[in-house]
Amino acid sequence: MGCVHIYCGDGKGKTTAAVGLAVRMQGCGGYVIAARFLKTDESGEVGALKSLPGIELLPCDRSFGFTWQMTDAQREEASGYYGAMFERARERALELCDRLEEKEREEKKNAVPDRDCRALLILDEIFAACSGGFVQEKKVVDFLRKRPHNLEVVMTGRNPSEELLGEADYISEIVCRRHPFEKGMTARRGIEY
Repeated sequence: MGCVHIYCGDGKGKTTAAVGLAVRMQGCGGYVIAARFLKTDESGEVGALKSLPGIELLPCDRSFGFTWQMTDAQREEASGYYGAMFERARERALELCDRLEEKEREEKKNAVPDRDCRALLILDEIFAACSGGFVQEKKVVDFLRKRPHNLEVVMTGRNPSEELLGEADYISEIVCRRHPFEKGMTARRGIEY
């Protein structure tokens, strides 16, 4: 049975943890679908993930700026874009799980089903997309409750709602104790992005 993971908190490393799990899944012969909300494809992990067979990274080629600086028109456009991205990620994950289930049936006729999950869906920064009103949280919760048994799901970001926390099997909170930003150091490519 696939589980739901949450990597949350104000500390650095939530996306890094999700990427690590993606690499582990791929290394064990599994498949990964990853959607990145409120980020562009400029982050360093994008190139590495795209180069690994079995990992599908949905493109995020639009940026709408900081959420607190968006106009109403930008918010509406971002909502359409990120809402469609969530739907695309959901559909791709369902297709992948169906394909894997069919393959398993063909390979193991009358065998006991494999307990290992072979499919992983990453929804990076989904909490900010929900709290910002860009993705309807109700749709995310509904998907989690009805997800295929063979799908593992990872969600990242700050401040997940109590309802999303309630759907999780794993909750890992990353707490910031110190960050170079506090001393004026700007984000560095390869470390922060």
